[in-house]
Amino acid sequence: MMSLIIGLLIIAVGAFCQSSSYVPINRIKQWSWESYWIVQGFFAWLLFPLLGAFLAVPEGHSLLELFTAEQSMGIWMTIFFGILWGIGGLTFGLSMRYLGVALGQSIALGTCAALGTIMGPVLLNTFFPELNALESLTFAVILGVVVTLVGIAVIGVAGGLRSKEQGAGNSNKDFNFPKGLAIALLAGFMSGCFNVGLEFGKGIHFADTPDMFKTLPATLLVTIGGFLTNAIYCFCQNTRNKTWSDYGKTSVWANNLFFCALAGALWYSQFFGLSLGRSFFEAGGTMDTLSFCILMALNVTFSNVWGIILKEWKGCSKKTIAVLVCGIIVLIFSTFVPQLL
Repeated sequence: MMSLIIGLLIIAVGAFCQSSSYVPINRIKQWSWESYWIVQGFFAWLLFPLLGAFLAVPEGHSLLELFTAEQSMGIWMTIFFGILWGIGGLTFGLSMRYLGVALGQSIALGTCAALGTIMGPVLLNTFFPELNALESLTFAVILGVVVTLVGIAVIGVAGGLRSKEQGAGNSNKDFNFPKGLAIALLAGFMSGCFNVGLEFGKGIHFADTPDMFKTLPATLLVTIGGFLTNAIYCFCQNTRNKTWSDYGKTSVWANNLFFCALAGALWYSQFFGLSLGRSFFEAGGTMDTLSFCILMALNVTFSNVWGIILKEWKGCSKKTIAVLVCGIIVLIFSTFVPQLL
């Protein structure tokens, strides 16, 4: 039980950091969204994942030794699903634009949690049936996913009530619940590919790599794929919006680079924490299988805390806040459901 608690606490710390990663955007100066997004992406999806992957390399070995012809199928599938996840990352940012930090992250991450947990074993079983990956989808796992979706649905109801109550007085001028909901659902579906990538890449590590670092090489491959997708989009937006000049504003580079690095470090913390936290669970067990779903549920919980801090729910009735709180409670409960069976 103590190992379980420690694992959950580590994942929770990572979730809190991730939910805080979008706050530094308020300190970015004189840069367009696309310029900020790709620079923080360099830190979040390349630099910090690379540093993390080095921790998985035992003394006397090289990281490049992992990328062999024998592992080529797993490597390319991991990168491929990273590319798909990158699309989810782009729409994820847009979902927060139209729904705000709290609601945008709630719906997108909830969908990501459910589909990411289910799609991994299903697709892995399709390509490698000999692994019997579907055996990991036990009743406890499915129930945990269902409870998570219920929590997200309740928060979605709170978002609809918020939309009606805030109306024209919404502090977010871009708030658009129907449009944001559609984008958030798409973002969640594509973002779930991150866990699928981790499933395909879970064998990419050294035999003597410590358990807590074993998923970090696969995490690097997924984020490389995501960086490629985001780089293409952001550079196209730089051209379309004529914002290449952002990178030439030397007077704001020190400030913006610092907050981009901070955002990137906070974002990467969730998957670094996931790798460390999973090492305290039984390999292949219910909690291990549900760990990605648990991470996303905790991300939603903490993102709503930030939503309250940023006054995104200001002016809403007690009824709306009560519905929101109920949704958060259900999400927290989903984290412990498997242990109650």
